[in-house]
Amino acid sequence: MIRLSRPAVFAAAALLLASCVHGQESAPAPQATIAVPRLAAGQWPQANSDVPAAADIRFGSLPNGMRYAIRRNATPPGQAALRLRFDAGSLMEADDQQGLAHFLEHMAFNGSKAIPEGEMIKTLERHGLAFGADTNASTSWDETIYQLDLPQTDADTVDTSLKIMRETAGELTIAPDAVDRERGVVLAEERTRDSPAYRVFKSRLEFFLKGQRPPLRYPIGEPEILRTAPASQIADLYRKYYRPERAVLVAVGDFDPDEMEARIRATFSDWQGAGPAGAEPDLPGPLPRGPAAKVEVEPGAQMSVQMGWIAPPDLDADRLARRKQEWREQLGLAVLNRRLERLARAEDAPFIAAGAFRSNQFKSAEITTLSVTAKPGDWKSALTAAEREQRRAVEFGVRQDELDREIEEFRARLRANAAGAETRRSTAIANDVVASLSENRVVTSPAQDLALFEETVKDLKAEAVTKALRGAFTGAGPLIFLASPKPVAGGDATVLTAYRESQAVAVTPPEAPRDIAWPYESFGAPGKVVERREVTDLDAVFVRFDNGVRLTVKPTKFRDEQVLVKANIGNGRLELPADRQSLAWAGLAVIEGGTKKISSDDMERVLASKVIGANFGIDDQAFTLSGETRTADLPTQLQLLAAYVSEPGFRPEGFQRIQTYAATLNDQYEATDMGVLTRDLQGLMHGGDRRWTFPTRQDIARATVADLERDLGPALTTEPIEVVIVGDITVEKAIEATAATFGALPPRRAVSAQNSDSPFPAPNSRPDVLTHKGREDQAVGYIAWRTDDFFSNPQRARNVAVLGEVFQILLTEELRENQGVTYSPRAAYSHSYAFQDWGFISAQVQAPPARMDAFFDDALKIAERLRERPIDADLLERAKKPRAEALIKYQQANEYWLQELSGAQQDPRKLDAIRALVPGTERVTAADVQAVAREFLSPDKAWKLVVRPRR
Repeated sequence: MIRLSRPAVFAAAALLLASCVHGQESAPAPQATIAVPRLAAGQWPQANSDVPAAADIRFGSLPNGMRYAIRRNATPPGQAALRLRFDAGSLMEADDQQGLAHFLEHMAFNGSKAIPEGEMIKTLERHGLAFGADTNASTSWDETIYQLDLPQTDADTVDTSLKIMRETAGELTIAPDAVDRERGVVLAEERTRDSPAYRVFKSRLEFFLKGQRPPLRYPIGEPEILRTAPASQIADLYRKYYRPERAVLVAVGDFDPDEMEARIRATFSDWQGAGPAGAEPDLPGPLPRGPAAKVEVEPGAQMSVQMGWIAPPDLDADRLARRKQEWREQLGLAVLNRRLERLARAEDAPFIAAGAFRSNQFKSAEITTLSVTAKPGDWKSALTAAEREQRRAVEFGVRQDELDREIEEFRARLRANAAGAETRRSTAIANDVVASLSENRVVTSPAQDLALFEETVKDLKAEAVTKALRGAFTGAGPLIFLASPKPVAGGDATVLTAYRESQAVAVTPPEAPRDIAWPYESFGAPGKVVERREVTDLDAVFVRFDNGVRLTVKPTKFRDEQVLVKANIGNGRLELPADRQSLAWAGLAVIEGGTKKISSDDMERVLASKVIGANFGIDDQAFTLSGETRTADLPTQLQLLAAYVSEPGFRPEGFQRIQTYAATLNDQYEATDMGVLTRDLQGLMHGGDRRWTFPTRQDIARATVADLERDLGPALTTEPIEVVIVGDITVEKAIEATAATFGALPPRRAVSAQNSDSPFPAPNSRPDVLTHKGREDQAVGYIAWRTDDFFSNPQRARNVAVLGEVFQILLTEELRENQGVTYSPRAAYSHSYAFQDWGFISAQVQAPPARMDAFFDDALKIAERLRERPIDADLLERAKKPRAEALIKYQQANEYWLQELSGAQQDPRKLDAIRALVPGTERVTAADVQAVAREFLSPDKAWKLVVRPRR
């Protein structure tokens, strides 16, 4: 189901924001309390709606009031997704319980009446579920969700999973000693989450929802309460809010619905709430407020502006008329966003990015947000340009040609969704059902969404969309929130004055765009196939055209109407100089720069009716252009990528936009421990090789579009090309479309595949040290051992992978479960396909600086344990089975084959690697694990790194 009204809270990728000075506001009037309607126990929203529910989902309820939704789905085959959602979150907490709803979520994995503490995760691992990937949970303001993604739907796995969810629902022990052991983990999560972006988010929420409940109840809670709250306080929340009438179980997967329903009834029918039910939280409505401004100064945050219009939430029943109104509103916002994107792409653009969206915030307010990512130091231009563009849209409305363009784009996506509905993944369907619950939306099918859209847009006039757009910008405000890494002279008063000065300037009607045609329908005479080979066991076909272009095609039925395309060009990172800073950070400018004949903005406009995409990347062995499309649009998708290959635009304005954004990144990275690690680790792990290092501020400032064209232009326009097409397409159609595009290009010069060495950091007795500017109790420890590349010994590489999974389990058990010092310790492993003798196994932890030495000691002790004695059969199974199941799942996705078939024509060893991936993992023994541990995990071979606070 497409959901139009609940994007992530004030979501925008670039909102990283800034200490505060209060805005000037009108005197507040008394707040009304929001009356939140509730469904009767066991009732689904369709009982009170004229919106019909999806016919392929079975909606039911038990006598105790618990609801369930069941859908049979065989994508992927033999798997299932289970979700248990409680209508309970941090909004339900009392003052002395802040953070305990989230703490309770943690306790669900720490013991129940039938499952001893420490056994739940082990039980799931034995059934092939990996902790974190397949077994997870989340707590928000208004809900708590538990998820299990089952690799198999045999009776034992399903029954065990339902039993675990039943134990979570009503049988948790919440033992005081277990609570005390978990405190460190919860506090570590609080420490980990605290970043400039999060602090800015909190400040913005408090400003926008002043006097309302959500800013008083952040799910992470208050550290002092987390440190001291007794187990009885957590148990109190559990009894009051984990009750059948507040619970919904969603089951989607490859099973018989009758059997699943019977299992749910048998497992949950005896569940009854204990004691009095918890009260609903009081939700004061929005305050009536005039224009106001707030400046938040937060070092390390990106400069940005958000303007918000705050209205009471729409909590009425889901109705067809309401959905049609939402479509009109979304179309109006899409027109505005298109205009804002055009401004961001212009020469001397006033801002980096901007967008408007509307969302319901936890039943407390309906907010329309205009969010702008500003250039460093230039918030005023960003505010002024965005305010005037928003006002232009409201005053003069949308044009019919703009509306028609957005209708075409929405229609194309909706048609693709409807065509591929039968092969949607079970996890996606289950998540859609869960997402509908917070707002009591009726769950509808992609076909229903398309039909309602077509009914809405039939003869739709721009005037109706303009009216809806104007309605979206009503309510209290606008409230103007400015986040800045440095103080702003005059603070909030200066911002408010800038807004009022902008308001005083009249706006003019928007200019109509010029007509333009797609200039890349023909590349000349189609290429001729000179070689064709079948790889029958992998159902793939290798093709070579007379111009030297290679094509690999793998038809699949994993997803109806999904086709993935990737063009691999040249040798990628291998051919870049090791002693000159790579411009990989500016790779997005290849797409932003359009082509010689058409800009990226005009390109999007003329191809609005197509479902296509374009992404650029630099891999170790190729420069890549890729996209996702639907079956009918494959010819256009290939035209688009071939245009970038043959005539890249390298427009200065596209490069400047990426450069301006990149100029802010070093400050953002330096603000947290993980930011510094993310920025610097790849360069350090490759011995300072400039192909991997992140650029300095000076590197970014002095780079030019001419540098980018120098480094990438020759490869794109002259070097060998391999096209890989995977998905819902026939071999003949793929060959035909490729022959007319890439196959029609002039012959490319021959560039042989390269092998190369890459340095690895030398072992050290004391860790190397990097510093960050964040909290004094935030630090990261990292330890790595060099292993080997993949092809030197493929089976040994698989043995090391299982060793890495074992290391992850032992690291989690020791540092999280036993010591409670960290939230998410991580082991990792990698084996290069491109660089000889390059691979690693690593471990990392986020913990206070004082715990770093202990972390290295613990990691070395785990390594010693693995060297000195074989692991037992149970630990081996808990490591191997989730990995094998994950690999099987991965192979049932087009994305896997697109990646793994890349380069396989020239290097057939990749085909053998695909064939042996799962059986090679399954044959790993405890002796194999010990052998690679002895070979690689010696203490004198370890490289250590610490990222600690800057003093």
